[in-house]
Amino acid sequence: MDDVWSKVLAARDGIMALGATYGVNPVIFAAIYIGAIPFFLLFTGIAVRRLRAGEAAVLPIMGAGLCFISAYLYLAIAGRGIPAWVWGALALLIAYGAWSAVRSFRARL
Repeated sequence: MDDVWSKVLAARDGIMALGATYGVNPVIFAAIYIGAIPFFLLFTGIAVRRLRAGEAAVLPIMGAGLCFISAYLYLAIAGRGIPAWVWGALALLIAYGAWSAVRSFRARL
C-alpha cells in the first residue's frame, strides 16, 4: 500500500512541477474545470427549454459555451510557453465537444 501511495504522491509532484513550468496552477485549473460543469448543465437546460418553447436561446448557448471552455481560457491567460501540440489537442477536444453538444441539443429537441 505504501508503494501505491508513493506513486500517487510522485504523480502529484510531477503535475505540480508541470504547472510551475508553464505558469498554471493545476488546482485552480481543476477547480475551474469541475466547477463549471453544473453551470454548463444549467445553461444547456435553459437553452433546450427556450428552444422547445420557440424562444431565442443565444445567451444560454453562449453561457454554456463559455463554461465549456472556461478552464482552457484560464490556461490561455495564465499559461506561458505552452507547446503548440497542446493547443492543437485542445482545439480538437473543443471541436469534438462543440459537435457533441450540438448533437445533444438537437436530440433533446
